[in-house]
Amino acid sequence: MDNTLLITLLAGTVLVAALGGYAFHMWRLVWKRRALLETHKREASSKLAEDLKILCSSLLDEQMPWVEGCIRLKVILEHYNFELSHDEQYAVFQEVFVATEHIPTHEAWKALDRSEKRKHEETFAALEEQFHARSFAAARQLLKHLGGPLKPDTAVSTGTWSPVDAAESKPTLH
Repeated sequence: MDNTLLITLLAGTVLVAALGGYAFHMWRLVWKRRALLETHKREASSKLAEDLKILCSSLLDEQMPWVEGCIRLKVILEHYNFELSHDEQYAVFQEVFVATEHIPTHEAWKALDRSEKRKHEETFAALEEQFHARSFAAARQLLKHLGGPLKPDTAVSTGTWSPVDAAESKPTLH
């Protein structure tokens, strides 16, 4: 009986040690995955922050249609930091998004007839007139928050963007 008890204790000790080693191995995998996940989150957040800086600068420099800039800022800001995206300082992006979400995009926009496009462009112009100053202030504040290069508070035109204007202002190589 003593021999059986000794063998049982030894087998139990080996089994507990093996299970402990396996548990330690599994925890190491969990720790590695957590570290990788945190690294991925930091990298994704950094990439989104850079995207936001570029979008803010592009909006402030009027390098893109105003409505498009507001919509893109709203969407990327939500992915970057959902709570921040719903901060009152940046609510203007959400307001523009909600006011334009019914408007067709991409192929559906191309399929619209000229009169429908004009109606939507009038909506864009009215929204820009209403929200232009707030959107630029929000973009400047977001740049400041992200540590990006700040754009001066200079007055910019409140005219609406049109493809014709953009084509006329393109630099040419002579």
